[in-house]
Amino acid sequence: MIARTAILLCFYVFAVILLVPLLVLSLILSGREFLIGVGKWAMRVSRWILGFRIEVRGLEAVDLESASVFMSNHQSFIDGPLLLMLIPGPVRVIIKKSVSRIPVIGLGMKFVGFVPVDRKGTRTGRAAIDRAVRAIKDRGYSFLIFPEGTRCRDGAIQAFRRGGFFLALESGAPIVPVSILGTYPLMPKGRIVPRRGPIRVTFHPPVPTRNSSPERLGELSDRVRACILAGLE
Repeated sequence: MIARTAILLCFYVFAVILLVPLLVLSLILSGREFLIGVGKWAMRVSRWILGFRIEVRGLEAVDLESASVFMSNHQSFIDGPLLLMLIPGPVRVIIKKSVSRIPVIGLGMKFVGFVPVDRKGTRTGRAAIDRAVRAIKDRGYSFLIFPEGTRCRDGAIQAFRRGGFFLALESGAPIVPVSILGTYPLMPKGRIVPRRGPIRVTFHPPVPTRNSSPERLGELSDRVRACILAGLE
């Protein structure tokens, strides 16, 4: 455990040092996708160091040529980096404003198109959704959303928030439900270094949103939730 933690820490220090010149180069060349690729590479190396055994199901049913809103349950800090590594194509995330302030990394996130949001303000949340909608329509970006809003404390799925569903409805992008099973025991909230172990990620068939309306948001949320729960059995 100590050796694995030391190796991972050394790799992260190396990755941040490497990110500085790559970020400058990307800013000059507008290489957003290149920088995303560097992030995915770092995540794959981290997976190898941490010893995760990942089983992926259902990704072949997802239309990777069109923008989608991926919605997943949220068991652990592992979930975000894991899904960014597994989802092919230009996927972005709506992140907490505090994360966007991390030196170097936060600048890189904002440059590639991640959307920061202050969860304390309704207006800022609305503005973040509007920016994400424009990114889907104008740039064809997919977005990763955790509708629970935060990591669970006991492994059980929590109530869903509405923001991600408004994003899908207003952009017309289909919702791809995703079930993550196994990350909670590996790294529950409060644990610093994850354990080794198996993880199963299930991508469910897309749920269309073009014929839905804000009045039917509750039905849409229930349908997505049922899909995610089915993958946790």
